[in-house]
Amino acid sequence: MKVRYDPKADILYILIREGPVADTDEVDDDVWFEYDENGNVVGIEIWNAGENVIRKSFWR
Repeated sequence: MKVRYDPKADILYILIREGPVADTDEVDDDVWFEYDENGNVVGIEIWNAGENVIRKSFWR
């Protein structure tokens, strides 16, 4: 697993498994899952990560 954050775009990307992406689905506002050809999640992309992840984690 690899985690990358782009501060300019405020996008957090979690790579679960290397390989081609066959499908992408918006599972919640600003949260996208990427699937391989077998339907397994291979990546997660979170837009507006500063608001959606970082701030919410600290203010629980």
